[in-house]
Amino acid sequence: MVTKDTQNYTFLTEEHLMIQGAARDFAQNEIAPIAAEFDESGEFPMQTIKKMGQMGFMGIEVPEEYGGAGMDTLAYVLALEEICKADASHGTIMSVNNSLFCHGILKFGTEEQKHKYVGGVARGEKIGAYSLTEPMSGSDAGTMKSRAVKNGDGYVINGRKSWVTSGPVADYILVFTMTDAERGHNGISAFLIDGDTPGLIRGKKEPKLGIRASATSELVFEDCRVPASALLGKEGEGFKIAMTVLDAGRIGIASQALGIAEAAYAASVGYVREREAFGQPIGQFQGTAFKIADMKTRIEAARALIHNAALAKMRAKDSGERYTLEASMAKLFASETAMFVAHHAVQIHGGMGYSKELPVERYFRDAKITEIYEGTSEIQRMVIARMETGLR
Repeated sequence: MVTKDTQNYTFLTEEHLMIQGAARDFAQNEIAPIAAEFDESGEFPMQTIKKMGQMGFMGIEVPEEYGGAGMDTLAYVLALEEICKADASHGTIMSVNNSLFCHGILKFGTEEQKHKYVGGVARGEKIGAYSLTEPMSGSDAGTMKSRAVKNGDGYVINGRKSWVTSGPVADYILVFTMTDAERGHNGISAFLIDGDTPGLIRGKKEPKLGIRASATSELVFEDCRVPASALLGKEGEGFKIAMTVLDAGRIGIASQALGIAEAAYAASVGYVREREAFGQPIGQFQGTAFKIADMKTRIEAARALIHNAALAKMRAKDSGERYTLEASMAKLFASETAMFVAHHAVQIHGGMGYSKELPVERYFRDAKITEIYEGTSEIQRMVIARMETGLR
């Protein structure tokens, strides 16, 4: 079925609409009924994630030879939006597996690394994680304290990483750490580490405001020895790899934000039609009607920016050009749209918007993180401004 949201986008093929429809049906039938339960418990939804893998959602852009669906970025953003309409936690796990984990390995990894690490994650049999942030190193990656020191035919890693999405359950982790601290950003290297490697310790699980079913934790490395074959790319290329991966990741977060906004908007439209005050539906009051109009306009603008970024990423596959600007604009606007729409949704629902009886309060909690992770709104504005002005 072609929805109002996509019917005017002539660049979408029948294949795009098919995966969108499949994702919508799966999300509404399999995820939506359990979303509140998993949000409350904070339990990782492993069984649903495995089903998503069987449907092809965990490796949409991964070539079939490596176990993926072999589709394009537009297919990915359409499917991710539908998953996130039902539950942003499931969407977070899907986004990390697709963009932060698989994308970097496919772009920078050896054939051996691609075959070892990508297939299981793309099929939903394994969980991947991306670990860049540290307790005192967030947006400024050059200040990270963790170290990887050459030792014999491998490396020994020590340090503490934080806010690792899927950290408590990850089978494989893409870790960024310093191999030459004197070189700052140019001294960061990337490593692919198996989750059962001795010296890798799962740390504190974070008690989060939102996306609670997406497990997040610290990772502690204590004399964690990895072979030389664990190095992704070359020594000192870690920062370049991290930023390249984040370009793809930001398109995923923008799609997640759009899905949250869509869910909050749909709930609001239904509510303003049914809820009456002073003898008429509240949607007939100008104050409420203007909220609906602003919500819808921002959602459609966000969708256009996301599709623009997805198309830029697809063009980059052949041209080799970066799509940083398009990804940052999409991520910035879509994340702030999610927060704007979710805020208005709570207000429109009044007291019921503040109650866990309805999912609106969950949309509000889930929306906030989209303005923070994979580059805060402030960082996105810096990236956009610097690229446009050439000033540093």
